[in-house]
Amino acid sequence: MRRLARRRGTVTHRGCRRCAAGKARAEKRIRRQVDKAARKAERAQRAEAQQTEAANQVVTPTPVGKKAAKALRKADKQTAKAIKKGEYGTVTPGNAKKIIKIGKIVVPVLAPFALRAASSARASYDRSRARRLGVGVDELGRFTGRGAALHARIAGDAHALRDLREQATGEERGAAETYAAQADARLAQLTSAVRAAERMPAPRRKSAHRAVNQELTRIENELLTRFGVPTG
Repeated sequence: MRRLARRRGTVTHRGCRRCAAGKARAEKRIRRQVDKAARKAERAQRAEAQQTEAANQVVTPTPVGKKAAKALRKADKQTAKAIKKGEYGTVTPGNAKKIIKIGKIVVPVLAPFALRAASSARASYDRSRARRLGVGVDELGRFTGRGAALHARIAGDAHALRDLREQATGEERGAAETYAAQADARLAQLTSAVRAAERMPAPRRKSAHRAVNQELTRIENELLTRFGVPTG
C-alpha cells in the first residue's frame, strides 16, 4: 500500500522531497535567466530605437568660422558617444559643462544673425501696424494705447480739414472755414475722450470708443460730401 501511495504521489520520503526542492530551484533559476534575457533584449531594442530617433533628429548646422565649425564637430562626436552609451537626452554635470563651453563659442558668432532676424521681424510688424492704422511707419510713435486706431483716424480727419480750407475758393471759402473750425473743435474733444477712456474699465472704455467711432464716421461723411464724394 505504501509503494502504491508513493507511485500516486500521495506519500513521499526524504529523498523525494529533496529532488522536488532541487527541481523547484532549477525551474526558478531558469525563469530568472529567461526574464533577464528578455529584459536585456528589451533594453537593446529601446536603445536601438533611441539611437535611430536621435540620428534622425541631429542635424549639423552650416559652420560659421573655424572656431564654430570645430565646436560643432566636437558636439556631434559627443552626441554620437552619448547615443552609444545610452545617455542621449539626459542632462548630466559633464553634459552641462560641455554645453556651456560650446555656447561660449557659438553664441557670439550667431548673435548678429539673431539680432538681424529680430530687427527684420520688428520692422515687418511695424509696417503691418502702420498699414492697419493708415499712417506712416515714422508716425507710429504718436499713436499708442488701446485707442491708437481712433487717434490715427482723428489725425487723418484733421489733415482732411486742412485740405478743405486750402482747396476752398470764392464764396465757399467762408463756409469751409466755419465748418473746419467747428470740426476741429469737435476733433479736439474726441481726442480728449479717447485719452480719458484709456484709464477706464474695459466695458466703459469699449462703450466710449464706440461713441467716438460713430462721431468720427459722421464727420468723415460730411467731409466726403464737401469734397464732392457721395456717401450713399
